Amino acid sequence: MKLFSRIYGTGRPLIILHGLFGMSDNWQTHANKYANLGFQVHVLDQRNHGQSGHSQDFSYQSMANDLLEYMRDNEIQKACIIGHSMGGKVAMLFAAQHADKVEKLIVVDIAPKGYPVHHDAIIDALKSLDFTQLKSRGGADKALAQKLDNLSIRQFLLKSLYWKEKGKLALRFNLDVIEKNIGMVGEPLFADAQFDGETLFIRGARSGYIKEDDLDLIHAHFPLAEMYTIENAGHWVHAEAAEEFADVSTRFLLGLFVA
Repeated sequence: MKLFSRIYGTGRPLIILHGLFGMSDNWQTHANKYANLGFQVHVLDQRNHGQSGHSQDFSYQSMANDLLEYMRDNEIQKACIIGHSMGGKVAMLFAAQHADKVEKLIVVDIAPKGYPVHHDAIIDALKSLDFTQLKSRGGADKALAQKLDNLSIRQFLLKSLYWKEKGKLALRFNLDVIEKNIGMVGEPLFADAQFDGETLFIRGARSGYIKEDDLDLIHAHFPLAEMYTIENAGHWVHAEAAEEFADVSTRFLLGLFVA
């Protein structure tokens, strides 16, 4: 599948992959910072998200294949890759299958293990939205608030709200396909997948997505992996602790990182 992307700057290729329910626009601030340091930053909308196409095929393998196609279409021989959550799983799989195309890998707040389904409340809230009645973002937020009391999560989800046509709001991500395949999102990395290149895992201390007993599994798949924990952040670590995230990721990309 051909993916929509936002491209910033010139220089060393750097590809950023967003997480579930996200889109390229979520990474604009960080993309500009990396571009100012000599990177050409490609921030992608993954399939069924943002402005990329919708498909019934929604799997980590299909998303890794999309990334390979994108790199070929844009004549990118090798790139640094940053992936958050679902995007981190895609990045891990891609690195294991195409190590020659990955210069450095940054995985944000996700481990290569399996996760139980835990997005039920979000999906239920999103499916309750009646787009025949909603006429404003404020109205959509009010409707979501009846089922989701976390304002930051609502604001994140509503970034994908757009005017499909005059007077009609819609969500950019393919909610029906995501719901149908939600179990896939938690699938572990293939047992034999391995990437021997430079890898940094960045986790939020308040997240719980990467635990201490996950470190052995991480090193089994990524022998050179380093771990960095940002104390005052949860799962959306790049948004909740933007300055520290930018600092540590930049130092790693520039070869200045010390664990």
